[in-house]
Parts: sequence; C-alpha cells; structure tokens
Amino acid sequence: MSLDAHQEKLSFQAEVKQLLHIVVHSLYSNKEIFLRELISNASDAIDKLRFAALSDPALYESDSDLAIRITYDTTARTITISDNGIGMSREEIVDNLGTIAKSGTREFLSQLTGDQKKDAHLIGQFGVGFYSSFIVADKVAVKSRRAGLGSEHGVLWESAGDGEYTVANIEKKDRGTEITLHLKAGDDEFLNDWRLRNVITKYSDHLNIPILMVKRTDDGKETTEWETVNRATALWSLPKSSVTAEQYKEFYKHVAHDFEDPLAWTHHKIEGGNIDYTTLLYLPTRAPFDLWQRDSSHGLKLYVQRVFIMDQVEQFLPHYLRFVRGVLDTTALPLNISREILQDHPSIAKLRSALVRHVLDLLEKIAKDDPEKYATFWKEFGNVLKEGPAEDFANRERIGKLLRFASTHTEANAQIASLDDYIARMKPSQKKIYYITAENVNAAKSSPHLEIFRKNDIEVLLLADRIDEWVVGHLPEFQGKAFQSVAKGDLQLDEIIPENAEAKKEEEKKDTEQKQEFENLLKNIREILGDKINEVRLSHRLTTSPACLVRDQNALTPQMERLLKAAGQPITEVKPILEINPEHTLVRKLHDEKDQARLNEWTNILYDQALLAEGSPIPDPAAFVNRLNKLWVELSH
Repeated sequence: MSLDAHQEKLSFQAEVKQLLHIVVHSLYSNKEIFLRELISNASDAIDKLRFAALSDPALYESDSDLAIRITYDTTARTITISDNGIGMSREEIVDNLGTIAKSGTREFLSQLTGDQKKDAHLIGQFGVGFYSSFIVADKVAVKSRRAGLGSEHGVLWESAGDGEYTVANIEKKDRGTEITLHLKAGDDEFLNDWRLRNVITKYSDHLNIPILMVKRTDDGKETTEWETVNRATALWSLPKSSVTAEQYKEFYKHVAHDFEDPLAWTHHKIEGGNIDYTTLLYLPTRAPFDLWQRDSSHGLKLYVQRVFIMDQVEQFLPHYLRFVRGVLDTTALPLNISREILQDHPSIAKLRSALVRHVLDLLEKIAKDDPEKYATFWKEFGNVLKEGPAEDFANRERIGKLLRFASTHTEANAQIASLDDYIARMKPSQKKIYYITAENVNAAKSSPHLEIFRKNDIEVLLLADRIDEWVVGHLPEFQGKAFQSVAKGDLQLDEIIPENAEAKKEEEKKDTEQKQEFENLLKNIREILGDKINEVRLSHRLTTSPACLVRDQNALTPQMERLLKAAGQPITEVKPILEINPEHTLVRKLHDEKDQARLNEWTNILYDQALLAEGSPIPDPAAFVNRLNKLWVELSH
C-alpha cells in the first residue's frame, strides 16, 4: 500500500516470514551470532566494492579507507553496524531483505521439523545472514546507498520482523550500509563495550577488513578516537603455525555462511614454483541444502594479490568436488579478470590440478587416519564423489581408493568397504571385483545371483545408489582387477573351479549330462516364453533359487533401463536370458511334467518370480496371482 511518493509498506515473501519465525525461535540459545552474521555481510559488501572499483575507481568517492564500524547507545538501547562498502539501491534492498531468491528454498523449509535443535543445524546450512538481527532486535532500521549513486538515492528500510516492512527514499551522504538494531527487553548484555569486543574477536578476528569501535578511557568514557578490534589480516596469508583451530573454524563459518564447524581443512602456500598461490580449503560437516540443485552456485572465493575478485568461482574445482568451500589467493591472474576470461586463462588448468590434488590428499589422509570422520564425510558427500571417475580421468584411480560400498562381507555390521579392503579379501585365484546393482541394499542382499558367491564365501559389492552403475561404467577396473556384474554374462567362476584335474573332469562331465537331461525342458520353456526372453540355459550361479534373469555382458541392467526411461531417454531393449537351476525341486518337477497346460502355467510363474527377484515389475500382476491360486488349488487336491 503506497503511503506517499517516496515510502511504501510491503509484505515479506512467505518464505521470509517462515524463516524469520524459525530463526528467532531456533537460534535464541546462541544470540551473539547476530553480530558475526552482520559483520560478515558488511565484509562481503566491502569486498564487492573493491572489485567493482578495479574498473571504476570513482566508486570510492574519495573514501578508500574501507572499514566496518560498530557503536552502541545505552540510552536508546541500540547497536549500529555500518560499512562503507558497495551499498544497495532501493530495488536491491527490497530484493535482498524482503525476498529469498535461493533455488530450492521451499524444499529446504519443508525439511524443518519444529525440533529447535535439529532446525538450528538445517538453518546453518541455509545461511540466514541479515535475518539473524531479529534474534535480539524487535525493530531493525537499515540505511543504505549504492556506490556511484547520488546522495538523494539513499534508502531507509524498517521492520519489526512481523511480516511487513517499509521502504523510503532518504538523503544519505556516505555510500554503504548502516544497520541499527533496537534491542529487545532482556538483551542489554550487548550494550557493553567488553561484550561486543569479545564477540568480534571470537568470530571475526580473521577478516582482513578492520572492524572499528570507539576507544574508551579506563573508566569507560568514550573518546573521539576509533581503534581496530580485530587482527584485520587475511587469515589464509598467515603461517599455519600461527593460526589456531578455532580461528580456522570461524573463518570457515564466514566463507561458507555455515553455522557448524567444518569437518576438516587444508591450508597451503606455494611459492617459487610454476605458479604462486595460497589456498585454504574446507570440507563441511553437513551437505548444504542445495547440493543437488542443478542451478545452485558453488565454488571458491577468488582473491588476486589479497584483493577480492569474485565469489563462487567454479573453474578451480571439478563438479564432483563442489562441496568444497574456501579461498584461493594467487598472483597468477590479473586483477581485472572476469568470469569470461577465467574460462581460457592458461593458469586455470595448473591451479585446478593443484587444488584437486590438495583435496584428494586431505580425503586420503582422513580415510587413513580417522575412518570414523571419513564415514561422516561419506554419508554426506559420498554420492557426489562417485561422480569423479566419469569426470576426472586423470585421478580415476585415486578417487577409486576413496569410494565406499556396502558388501556381502560388511552387511552384518552395516559397515562400508573400500576397494582396497575388497582386494585384500579376494580369493587367491580371484581375478575380478564382483558387484550387484539393485534398487536398495536389501534387494541386493536377497538377490538369487548371490547364491553361488555366498556358498563359496566370495565377497560381492552391493551397489544400491542410482549413480553406482555410472561409477562402474567409468571405472572398469581398479588395481588391475576388472569389475564384473554377478547378473551379467555366462558366469564361470575361476575361484571355485576345482584345481584337482580329476575333480575338474567330474564337474565337466556333470555339466554335460545335465545339458543332455534338460535339453527338452529348455526347448519347451523357450517356446512358452517366446519373445519375453533371448535364451534359456542351465545356471552356474544358483544354489537355492529355481531361476533368475541374466543380462548380456554389455547390456543395461534393469535399474538403468528404468532410470533412462523415466528420464525420457531412448533405449534399445535387450531381452534377458533365463537361467534355471537343475538341482531345484521345482525345476525337477517341470522336467517331469507331462501336462503341457500345467507346464505352461509353471513356466510363466517361474519367469514372473525371476522378474520380481531382480526388482523388476511383472507385466500382468493379476495373471500372476491367478496362476498361483490355480496351482495352489490343484496341489491341495
């Protein structure tokens, strides 16, 4: 509703209202973070001004001493945080403070449970920034002016956090943003010089922007002099030996806009080689809410010679490492570099290769030294890392060492196995890494294709994530051992072929006799099932089940076929092979069955059961049920 030509009252976006409510009620136990969040935003605004001023120095407006200032008024009960950064126009202030433009916001909010402790963790992944003001304030006033605009383009934004806010044009002489918090009753602890300085040094000591407060005399009286409260030195430029774990953690929260501590980090300063750079890279403890959003942005903060250039630069790490947060500071790039130039600059490939190496080194170290921590990482980011073999051929073997899978060896204690673990447990004569794909781990565990492997204590990897087939398709072997699906090909296990020549001869003789004995049954089944199958043969992989379906060695699995169909991709369907177990009572009964109609019914049931066992839908469930009911009635008589 328009109040006059310059002021209007607007409503928050529905998602903002919901977020405000959650922030106030979930984060109240750690109220002091409001100051960290507002200082972090002010720091970002100053970084953006520095970058913009590289091409337009006039934006400094004769004021190039960049700083964040914090004051408080015990009488008015206010705290003011101001910066002389890039500032905001009227349109930007409405967009930035009245709406949330992040992709997947609604999906994120739908995950919130109402449990304040759990929701606080989720909100930390989302990043609330400015809205943390309302943890301690019942009214917030923001004055801002965009650098380069005249003083008459100042904007005043005010809200009590109750669902509405007002925006008005004002005169503002200085560029930048000034936020004034009117504190709630009971939050006067922050109207204290020592308390504010303590919060600043605790959370923001690492920022390379000076944070200023008015100097006070020993008896607490204000002077006219400003003094720097924080160290004001870029943390990544300091020697590792001089940075504490707490400082590393707080810098992560600033750079990642996360409330939780990082899982791990790696800090490198490389000089005198082919390329000079400093980098500080972090692994988050939890996956961000938008990790799987296609249009979400990820990447590192880029600095050139300590000057901030741009945020979320994706060129320095491949997509499968998009969860990594941190900064890169280099002298190898020009100060006026743009996203377009980044695509082709000759230093990018060298920097990218070095950063990938640092991340993989860190992951290998965690996997070796702290398996429990690595299990935490894998739970959050394992499926992202699995994209690596397809995307990064040069590091395929290193990535393979970091992959983890469920297996028949680990299923009893719900652990995950590395490929190194698997190879260490292989049979002396085993030449392949065996795996099975399924919709879920339970389906994989109960597959009839595993029977001969269980009987002979041969480990099989249980691949139940959608991406797993993609992984083995791009990682055909590991340490010289080829991957082999237990549900593909005419399986002949070298591991269980008798070494004794006489025993081997006996086995071959038995195979020949069974093929002769079941020749007619195989022919009958082939005729009954028609074009449903490609072939019928005796099985070498079944011990307790009567039948299973097998694919050609190079054919798609049923799971991959369904995924591609769901995605609208054209596929060439290859009919499966039906394998039957000559030792099974049901197959023996079929062999002896003289009634062609009953043989037909039993054969179709056998085929439908094989479909169900591999996780595929049966084409006519009603017909399957009718056949079963009919046979039960016959058997009961």
